[in-house]
Amino acid sequence: MNRMKLWLFLFTVAAGFAFALACQAQEEATTEEAAVDTSIAEMLKALEAPPEEAEAPEGGLVARMRQSGLVTLFLKGGAFMYPLLAASVIGVAVIIERAITLSRARTDVRKLMKRVLDALHSKGVEAAAHECERTRGPIAAILHAGLKRAERGTEAVERAIETAGTIETSFLERGLIWLATLATIAPLLGFLGTVSGMIRAFNAIAEAEQVNAKLVASGISEALITTATGLLIAIPIQAFHNFFVSQIDRFIIEMEESTADLVDTLVMLGTVKDKES
Repeated sequence: MNRMKLWLFLFTVAAGFAFALACQAQEEATTEEAAVDTSIAEMLKALEAPPEEAEAPEGGLVARMRQSGLVTLFLKGGAFMYPLLAASVIGVAVIIERAITLSRARTDVRKLMKRVLDALHSKGVEAAAHECERTRGPIAAILHAGLKRAERGTEAVERAIETAGTIETSFLERGLIWLATLATIAPLLGFLGTVSGMIRAFNAIAEAEQVNAKLVASGISEALITTATGLLIAIPIQAFHNFFVSQIDRFIIEMEESTADLVDTLVMLGTVKDKES
């Protein structure tokens, strides 16, 4: 599982790096094309490749990104688009990792409790603990922790269940702080880019003798693009964060119901003594 998380993180970082590399290449290509006369550029292109090869589309991920309008928008957004890109890459990595972890933690609680309680009635605590060992997930781990303390009384069982529940809940919630942080920071980075773009626009107005729309268009475009990008990153991240929180809340409710049934069954069978007895 740790190896899978490492490969997932490396893949997302590589994807973000490839996109940034494509943006840098596009920016350099745009600068070079602006410095060369159009007619000379066309002549050189005709000499470098035959007509049939010139018409063929460029291959490769970086080349395709350079040809897309997304790269153009990224470059128009200015310097703050790079931290926004990093935030999106980290957010995607955490979302995929949490989705995989929570899907692996999901268990059919009714079937698990039926097997555990049937084994507890027919074969005893050891058989019930073995059923928990055969099932992966936080609920099975919590039940197993309680069954291992069955001979020490109800209080020991409840303490073991509480400790195991805290550990399992912390494991399920791991990474959510990153999503919450990114959902807060991404719009702020976008707004910071907005301020930067407006400063550029007003500086251009102050330095120019005659004001026209083209003069301030670049700064305003940067301001709007960064704001939109920050919101586009924050909204899905916040949505996934809330979805994961709801899933964890459901796990907690299932844990409480399952452990209550287990303790009641242990007391009823006389395997452990009730606190009041």
